[in-house]
Amino acid sequence: MTENLRVMVVDDEPIVIKSCESVLRSEGYNIEGFLSAKEAMLKMQEQPYDLVFTDLKMPEVDGLTLIRWIKENRPDTGIVVITGYPSQETIKEALELGIIDYVPKPFTPTALIDVAKRAVDWIKGPPAVEKVKEQEKEREDLPPSMLNEIDRVIQQYKDKPGSSIPVLQRCQAIVGYLPPTVQKIIARGMGMTPAEIHSIVSFYSFFTMKPRGDHNIRICLGTACYVKRVEEVLNKLKADLKIDVGEVTEDRKFSIETVRCLGACGLAPVMVIDDETYGAITPKKVPDILKEYAAKE
Repeated sequence: MTENLRVMVVDDEPIVIKSCESVLRSEGYNIEGFLSAKEAMLKMQEQPYDLVFTDLKMPEVDGLTLIRWIKENRPDTGIVVITGYPSQETIKEALELGIIDYVPKPFTPTALIDVAKRAVDWIKGPPAVEKVKEQEKEREDLPPSMLNEIDRVIQQYKDKPGSSIPVLQRCQAIVGYLPPTVQKIIARGMGMTPAEIHSIVSFYSFFTMKPRGDHNIRICLGTACYVKRVEEVLNKLKADLKIDVGEVTEDRKFSIETVRCLGACGLAPVMVIDDETYGAITPKKVPDILKEYAAKE
């Protein structure tokens, strides 16, 4: 039961703490908020917490320092990073320290609840018998040829430091995307938690958890693109292709996905189709661009 779990939120922005408290308390979590990592450490010396949500950039003591302290002093505590616009290196370091998951801010209530549920699942863990059955079921969902290739890739990389991203790239090339089934197989083979693998997949825009069309369209919803009305471009795409984000057209020609950032803020608003980047994109430009790709074999 969630009410038996002690949850801590550490962030120097009071509004973030209030949002987490409002959302998670409505789901039955026993939650407390702290405005500094130093204050959080002192509190955790007095009593344990099951789960900690922490920002990365904070004055005096930053989130990475807090994560290291928790791993050393409260190793049974689950950790989720909740932060805005982190660098890939910062998130990579947090993942290597063993965080469960990552949620960007501003976050929706649904996103926060989903991450909290995954974290709770990680903390509790399934019974041994159910775990074996689950693992068997995962492998039944994939053709033997794909399983053999995935196993071969994992064996090749599993003992190499920092190899999770190359493994995910190779496995995505084998399967075409990275559904939860594949993520769990990779996590088990690499000696990582499914949440750690999911964090990597959800952070990097070149990974996808859903099947893609022959031509995959990525729309950036980062701040620079959003303020320049990229949402209008997205709505035009959805209307012309008659699909929503995460879906594939009936002829499997196109798919649409949104990403947090494409690293081309100076060109905002930005759309990428396959490996081609379109800057300063507008709804009027969409039909002609789609026609070019529809005509390709």
